[in-house]
Amino acid sequence: MIRRVVVTQRFFDDAARAYLEENGCEVAVADLPPGKGDGDYTQAELEALLAGAAGWIVGHARVTRPLLAALPGLQIVSRRGVGYERVDLEAVRELGKVAAIAAGGNDASVADHTIALMLAVGRRFRESQAAMQAGTWSILTGSDLYRKTVGVVGAGRIGRSVVQRLSGFEAQVLVHSPRRDETWARAAGVAYADLPTLLAQSDYLTLHAPLTAETRFLIDERALAAMKPGAILINTARGGLVDDRALLAALESGRLGGAGLDTFMSESDPDWAAVTQALLARGDVVASPHAAASSREGLERTNMVAARSVVAVLDGGDPAAGCVVADGR
Repeated sequence: MIRRVVVTQRFFDDAARAYLEENGCEVAVADLPPGKGDGDYTQAELEALLAGAAGWIVGHARVTRPLLAALPGLQIVSRRGVGYERVDLEAVRELGKVAAIAAGGNDASVADHTIALMLAVGRRFRESQAAMQAGTWSILTGSDLYRKTVGVVGAGRIGRSVVQRLSGFEAQVLVHSPRRDETWARAAGVAYADLPTLLAQSDYLTLHAPLTAETRFLIDERALAAMKPGAILINTARGGLVDDRALLAALESGRLGGAGLDTFMSESDPDWAAVTQALLARGDVVASPHAAASSREGLERTNMVAARSVVAVLDGGDPAAGCVVADGR
């Protein structure tokens, strides 16, 4: 029996497509217009794309109850990524479907990107290149990552991958996490700390927490005011973790040394677009368009994890450990 699988993501590679086809799936990859992602589609457009689909490999589209109810044949929603705040998990369970993430597929890519942003902001790469292009070759002194104190918010797969990389810089690492694993902490050479301690002591603060009601605007005006003067903020997790207006004000006042940003509030709320543009215009901000996970290798890994989850569910089995976030079967 041929099972239709729809992919609403770019960069879906041949190996992942071949895996699906070898396992009895007919693959349809959406032709996304330039500058448009599946998160820009209306429910009607998504319904048309997903008509007759048993599996859906999704990017940033909102997976709502009305959409799921309109697709009775859809068995699994498989995210090529690890965030799932845009998926109505309760609806997935109640409607008898499965929602999965590509756990473990992009940890290394995001961790590499995080370190790259730390180095780029700390060593003032953007400001130096802009000055050189303007004809000024004066040296701008930056800051080392070597032996600095780094605060890591969130100790999941990506947070731990960042910690592993920081060992090469001989950094002192403080970790804030709702769950503590003392065995891992001892082996990794890190110390757990509450958020106020992390803010006060960190030269670099990097965010790797999921976006929930509890973590929304975790880094707000008060938190930014409590950060060590001259500290650098890195966010490769979710835009809603940071109040971007408060961040802009902290940078304008000179309290922070800079920011490395891969996510912005404006991704989910267009009313924040002007704030994003003001951040992008600053020389002390190094930014990327939510691309931390999008190395060639990282995309290949997450494509395959997502594809394997689809096949497992369509075959009546279970995806790999850590991939299922909701199961209503």
